Amino acid sequence: MNDHGQTPDPLGQTLRRLMGDATWRSMLGEAFERRHPIGATLLRQEEPGTHVLALLRGVAKVTRRERNGDLRLLAFRGPGELLGEVAVLDGGVRSASVQAISDCTVAVLAKAAFLRFVTDRDLFPVMVRYAIGRLRESDLARSGGDVVVRLAAALVMLADVSADPAGPSGRPIELALTRDELAQYLGVSRNTVTSGLAELGSHQVHAGRKSIVIGDLAALGRVGAGVRG
Repeated sequence: MNDHGQTPDPLGQTLRRLMGDATWRSMLGEAFERRHPIGATLLRQEEPGTHVLALLRGVAKVTRRERNGDLRLLAFRGPGELLGEVAVLDGGVRSASVQAISDCTVAVLAKAAFLRFVTDRDLFPVMVRYAIGRLRESDLARSGGDVVVRLAAALVMLADVSADPAGPSGRPIELALTRDELAQYLGVSRNTVTSGLAELGSHQVHAGRKSIVIGDLAALGRVGAGVRG
């Protein structure tokens, strides 16, 4: 339920939208802000769930180290999302790590304060809807279709939510992403992503070893909308 008593489809909804702005702001009233530079680790796998993070600005990636040693990218998170709530809610350790792929600002809320807030506001149904929506988003990201269009759309989404509204417009946007991570996110091979990035080079997308730089977001957006050429 949000501030208006509505229960929107959780797909594509941030927690802020699901619970409503007033409730979100009330939650932040019990937290303190912390800034993380690009590449910083916000939460670490296997650590206890002592707090949650509300993502205010920037984009983070959620990764998990599997038992065989492979590192798997699970999702991306942007402003209005909550990080680390599962370990807090179930009392276990963190099942994944979270790293900033752009400069991030988070609000840190201690476990006890978060649990009290969720209980007092009867937010457990909202948290369940939020979790379901995130699982569905991950599945959709790996659905079929033109890989270059899907790749462009994913990069545009990440660039949009990571851009600093107070910063100068037109400045290149850097995302701390690798080809392997994009391949995992889209459910394709690394070679397919490499070919897609090469095709997007004409739209001012430059791929380094550990980062992607977007020089012309508008041009990339046209590709993501299916306008090729």
